[in-house]
Amino acid sequence: MIPTEDASARKRVIEDKLKQEQETLSFIRESLEKSDQLTKGMVSILSSFESRLMQLENSIIPVHKQTENLQRLQENVDKTLSCMDHVISYYHVAKDTDKIIREGPAGRLDEYLACIAKIQKAVEYFQDNNPDSPELNTVKARFEKGKELLEAEFRSLLTRYSKPVPPVLILDAIGGDEDMEVQEDVTLEHLPEAVLQDIICISAWLVEYGRNQDFMNVYFQVRSSQLDRSIKGLKEHFRKNSASSAIHSPAVQTKRKETPTKKAPKRPGTIRKAQNLLKQYSQHGLDGKKGSNLTPLEGFEHDLRGVKLSDDKHGAATGKDDVLDIEIDSYIHCISAFVKLAQSEYALLTEIIPEHHQKKTFDSLIQEALDNLMLEGDNIVSAARRAIMRHDYSAVLTIFPILRHLKQTKPDFDATLQGTAASTKNKLPALITSMETIGAKALEEFADSIKNDPDKEYNMPKDGTVHELTSNAILFLQQLLDFQETAGAMLASQESSSSASSYSSEFSRRLLSTYIYKVLGNLQLNLSNKAKVYEDPALRAVFLHNNYNYILKSLEKSELIQLVAVTHKKVESSYRELIELEIQNYQRSWLKVTEHLTERNMPAVQPGTKLKDKERQIIKDKFKGFNEGLEELCKIQKGWAVPDKEQRDAIRQAQKRVVSDAYKAFLQRCANISFTKNPEKYHRYAPERVEEMIDKLFDTSA
Repeated sequence: MIPTEDASARKRVIEDKLKQEQETLSFIRESLEKSDQLTKGMVSILSSFESRLMQLENSIIPVHKQTENLQRLQENVDKTLSCMDHVISYYHVAKDTDKIIREGPAGRLDEYLACIAKIQKAVEYFQDNNPDSPELNTVKARFEKGKELLEAEFRSLLTRYSKPVPPVLILDAIGGDEDMEVQEDVTLEHLPEAVLQDIICISAWLVEYGRNQDFMNVYFQVRSSQLDRSIKGLKEHFRKNSASSAIHSPAVQTKRKETPTKKAPKRPGTIRKAQNLLKQYSQHGLDGKKGSNLTPLEGFEHDLRGVKLSDDKHGAATGKDDVLDIEIDSYIHCISAFVKLAQSEYALLTEIIPEHHQKKTFDSLIQEALDNLMLEGDNIVSAARRAIMRHDYSAVLTIFPILRHLKQTKPDFDATLQGTAASTKNKLPALITSMETIGAKALEEFADSIKNDPDKEYNMPKDGTVHELTSNAILFLQQLLDFQETAGAMLASQESSSSASSYSSEFSRRLLSTYIYKVLGNLQLNLSNKAKVYEDPALRAVFLHNNYNYILKSLEKSELIQLVAVTHKKVESSYRELIELEIQNYQRSWLKVTEHLTERNMPAVQPGTKLKDKERQIIKDKFKGFNEGLEELCKIQKGWAVPDKEQRDAIRQAQKRVVSDAYKAFLQRCANISFTKNPEKYHRYAPERVEEMIDKLFDTSA
């Protein structure tokens, strides 16, 4: 059971909570009543507001519609006034633009083009809206006048500011300093930038609005003239300057270096002298008019003789060849200049001429300058052809540097002319083919001339030294070393199609090797025939020895020996055998001296035995024969020549050894034999004296 006190306390708690809940319920009821009252009031206010809005809308909407109509009317009025002003302005265009059009676009191109634009719009307006109005004819005439003045300004700007490129700038552009590690690309500025922009602007307008292409003809005519004048100016620069001032100027020096690049190469310094020698050789040695007094190896250092021979005899010819050098250098530089200038012209053209007209315009632009260069090249070929007909084979040496440069330049040439007409692109290949053909003809005829050079007794060296035919042939072949690829290509160009199809640098090199061997073979055959002119077999042997030795030493000094060895590896040993054979042939001339020293017919007597008269005479005859033979040979052979000191000394030493040994043995056999009362009459020379006499062989100063 729950205690009575706890039950009373709990009852009181429950009663208190009940009282609180009742109070809360009363409060909620009062709040709900107030909320209902407020809601009713708000509904009443909203209903009143909605009613008033309806009344306002019914009043405002008609006013708004009226206002909107008024605004639309105002806009229509403004547009009408604006259109009227615009239309009226077309009727005033001719008058407003008259002064500017008459004065032309010079100095105010933007303003002038703006006027032209106004006139063009007026023309379009009248054509669309009033094609029969007199105003249309007026603005059309004004538009045509404006276009004519723009064309005139285009021509004027182009003509006034287009100047030939100075030669020095061209030389810098095509070369630069090859010694510098970093090459600076020289930019050719044909027109001032401001002028160029005006020309571009006029060109764009004429194409887009003028519907005119005549300005393109004006452009290529003006620029073509300047291109040609630039190249002619460069050519004149070479002609006006001497070889020392023009060719050795800093800009030109870079052109004349031998490099494997596509820069214009220098012709080897010996080419001029080789031409001079070969030209005189062809005039004196082939036409049969007179003999040549040319010293072998005239004009260049010959280490077999150890002296440098003078060119004084041929000063006039050298002067002409100096001019020829400059002309050839000029042509080579002009070819490079054309490529550089044409590239620069194309870059300029692309900014001015529309894309679909660029190739055609460029083709027309370069024709005059290109034709002049090709004509000059054809003249070189024609001159070479005439020279070859005169047996002047030095002409091929002129073609070599030009042809090599043309072939080196051809890739740039082709790239520059890409997109031009086939006739334009084929001009350089045609010139190259012509030069290769005439060059190959010169090479073949030169080889034949070496073989068929007539034997002229008066033209043979009296001392048996090197014949001018030999020195000229070797000199000619040495020039080929600087143009191996070019010369090989010349020969390859004449091969059959089956052989030419396999053309390569190695094929070309083998052809050149075979050609050089052919020339050497022809030379050897001709020398053998020429040697027959000498009645003395010993002089004949000395002559052949000197020529064979000169050929071998010249081959060894240059790269010719390696070039010939490409197809004929034993050429060196062959010449050594020929040289040794001729030495042996020469030594036979001393048999008539040494044969008196042999034991043949020598009386066999004991020392102290008295000789018979016949036996004494035999010994006397032997002494006499030896003395006279020795004196005769030494007198004759002293005037002969063996230019190579090493060979000269070797021949002397060998002869001294043979003669001295035989003479000493003979004297020893006769030492105790009394064959005369005057032994000094027969025993004229001591062995030492004999050796001294032999040491003076081949020495005219002895």
